[in-house]
Amino acid sequence: MTMPDTLRYTKIPLIDGAGAMPALGFGTLIPDPIATKKATVAALEAGFRHFDCSERYRNEQVVGDALQEVFKAGRIDRKNVFVTTKVWNNNHRPERVKPAFEGSLRRLQVDYIDCYLIHTPFAFRPGEDQDPRDERGQVIYDPGVTLVDTWRALERLVDDGRCRSIGLSNVNLEKLREIVEVARIKPAVVEVECHPYLPEWDLLDYCKRHGIVLLAFAALGHAMEPRLLDDPVIVAIAQRLGKTPAQVVLAWAIQRGTALLTTSVTLDHIRENFDISAIPEEAMQEIRSRVETVIRFNPVVETGVPGFIPRRAPSSAGDTKG
Repeated sequence: MTMPDTLRYTKIPLIDGAGAMPALGFGTLIPDPIATKKATVAALEAGFRHFDCSERYRNEQVVGDALQEVFKAGRIDRKNVFVTTKVWNNNHRPERVKPAFEGSLRRLQVDYIDCYLIHTPFAFRPGEDQDPRDERGQVIYDPGVTLVDTWRALERLVDDGRCRSIGLSNVNLEKLREIVEVARIKPAVVEVECHPYLPEWDLLDYCKRHGIVLLAFAALGHAMEPRLLDDPVIVAIAQRLGKTPAQVVLAWAIQRGTALLTTSVTLDHIRENFDISAIPEEAMQEIRSRVETVIRFNPVVETGVPGFIPRRAPSSAGDTKG
């Protein structure tokens, strides 16, 4: 008797007993609010139970509306949905972290956050402006706070009980080590760009040794050039296995031990991205040994300025599929 493939339902336990993160996550970086709500509801109905948000995306309220619509209809319980959100760079000062967290709670319309991340390790000038610039258009950074200061504020959120786990985003291995070495509450999650063109093997190995979940954003390459889903190695594997290139890449991510995020506003793509199953070990090895392109699509790790978020939101959302 053939056992059903359960890869899509994989959950990765978090350190310190803070629950488990569904490996297959849905990213909510969708500029258009109507598209955001429709996509979030569609993702819930397709089976996604992990949603990645941020105050910087400026759409937490709409995501919260979508979650509440499904919760109140009785189709899914809040306890079965894992919600991640992030504190943005202008709120790194310790006294600003808790109000920022509470603002996310209100907008998302939930009583607790499953995982709260520092969106980037770069502190911007504190204030209401998320993108402070000087007269030359240069980012205004905040030299008055360290990443450790901000981390201590996140630890206190866990103490308060409404934040179940905490972590970092857009950090390199050096920055992660800096926090792990001094943290009272260790990072449970590290969210970074990661895909076959940027596999981050050293970072993944470190995370595994320390019980940290590596959460991959842009898992499908964010539809940028060169297009990951057009890579001849990925395409050949997909054709051989009767899967789409996206399904191959998402299976690869989970089978190597990471969680991942994929984003789409197209119903068929949302369903396709959830409808994944395991790929053979030889396909895993083929991706590791034969995919030759190496590229980082988002320079946020270098400056704190995200490459996928426009400074002024466009009027309509595109379909990035990850």
